[in-house]
Amino acid sequence: MATIEFWYEFASTYSFLAAEEVEAAAQQAGVGVLWRPFLLGPIFAGQGYATSPFNLFPLKGRNMWRDLARRAAQLGHPAIVRPDPFPANGLLAARVATALADADRPAFSRAVFRAEFVAGDDISDRAVIGRLAAGLGHDAEALLARAGADEVKAALRTATARAEQIGIYGAPSFVTADGELFWGSDRLADALAWAKGERWGLPA
Repeated sequence: MATIEFWYEFASTYSFLAAEEVEAAAQQAGVGVLWRPFLLGPIFAGQGYATSPFNLFPLKGRNMWRDLARRAAQLGHPAIVRPDPFPANGLLAARVATALADADRPAFSRAVFRAEFVAGDDISDRAVIGRLAAGLGHDAEALLARAGADEVKAALRTATARAEQIGIYGAPSFVTADGELFWGSDRLADALAWAKGERWGLPA
């Protein structure tokens, strides 16, 4: 089966949208999805950004929040909450997602995004993350302890370094098995088509 890697950052608004759509779209296309949490902050810092471009460029930011509201409403989330501060601190959530088995990562990640952008919860709060994990049937304390282990921290740093190495500069991003990079939730369909061999006349 063809696969794509779904690279996402918990502070990313459009990663939220992609997390809502990717599984159903991939299943319909007959493509597998590998969920890859990473940290966008270090990559932004390497680009000279101290915060999100949506904060640095107010016009872009205002339009993004309106666009997010429109698209989220289409997905059944008519009331979107803006985290304060934005971007939210997604480090703990990313460590927990990294600590989870591949099969458990999608449900947890969707729960975190919904808690952040729909319920307005603080995803940097251990109690919030623990509650989400417990709600999915995990031993919250054991999972949080595992997420704090050195090997999990190192794995997240390695994932972030790999994201930068393969050219990722924003989230969400989709990467096909042959290394083709697609940036943005609105490029999901293109990524799935490419994974299945569609090239639109471009060379392989």
